[in-house]
Amino acid sequence: MTEPTSPTGPTSPTAPVSRAEPASMTLVTEAPHGDLGRRVAARRAQLGLTRRQTAARAGMAVGYLRYLEEQPGAAPGTGSLIRLAEALETTVTELTGGAVDLPPGPGRAAREPRFTELGPDECRALLGTHGVGRLAVPTATGPVIVPVNYSVVDGAVVFRTSPGATPSLAVGAPVAFEVDRIDDAFSRGWSVLVRGYARTVTDPQEQHRCTEVASSAPWTGGTRDLWVRIDSPTVTGRRITN
Repeated sequence: MTEPTSPTGPTSPTAPVSRAEPASMTLVTEAPHGDLGRRVAARRAQLGLTRRQTAARAGMAVGYLRYLEEQPGAAPGTGSLIRLAEALETTVTELTGGAVDLPPGPGRAAREPRFTELGPDECRALLGTHGVGRLAVPTATGPVIVPVNYSVVDGAVVFRTSPGATPSLAVGAPVAFEVDRIDDAFSRGWSVLVRGYARTVTDPQEQHRCTEVASSAPWTGGTRDLWVRIDSPTVTGRRITN
């Protein structure tokens, strides 16, 4: 089946690119349209990739990737979706939204799984620049785990909350923060665990830096101006392949 192309783009997903995008350009240059476009743009921004870098990874033209991100009716073929998912270190199901309402991990274990420990550099690369992770905080009735939007600022995990909210209970306490990704189809995935002490960001310059770097306000909305940083972190990770 022929894949649709942009009127101003290439004639095929792998056609030569006549005009390359500079590597220093903004990661998301146009507001993505459609569910697929938003997921692709959000994932490459999370990985810190430009459109040009993503296209090179996927073996497709920059113009075609632009088309996929910006055209609501874009319907790429299976081959293009697979290459794009691999380039973005995710799955076709995740890109197309097929797993939005399902809990992760319903697949079966691999016949011969391989378990490996990840080094600090690989762990930090997987954390990326921002995303959603799980924060474990102590409370009067026992530990509680809550999802938070996080950013990585100067090598440390930071998140924004409000006084009295559950994530704010982390301040002054040892905490654990976890991020993972699971590929159900292939029974593989990884997890990164950050352990350290949470503190309030009080320095105005540091607060400004956190606000400047943050890619998104908390999804929960409302006024959340309390920045929390996980200091002296121990970062470990694990990967399961087959």
